[in-house]
Amino acid sequence: MSAAAQPNNATQPSAEDVQLLSETFSGLSDPTRLRIIYTILERERSVGDIAALLGLSEPSVSQHLRRLRHLRMVRIRPEGRHRYYQLDDHHVTALLGVCLEHVRGG
Repeated sequence: MSAAAQPNNATQPSAEDVQLLSETFSGLSDPTRLRIIYTILERERSVGDIAALLGLSEPSVSQHLRRLRHLRMVRIRPEGRHRYYQLDDHHVTALLGVCLEHVRGG
């Protein structure tokens, strides 16, 4: 392998980082989860609101939100007996923006 073809170890992610990246992209590979993310992109919403907007059952939405929380893509803001979901940080929005630009050929 030529020097130009060899990977630069300084820029290579660790095995743990590669695993986490894989899990992140796996989490985003489900169209329903992407629809949920886009639903809470502009503002936080409850499970019931998300379910009604997307025409899904609340248990289904809750299951997807649980996965997204595990991946640190969404977080909960409790308010009394209610729970509101929002994107965890700006990285999620940036990641989706870059991916969308890519699939649109940009």
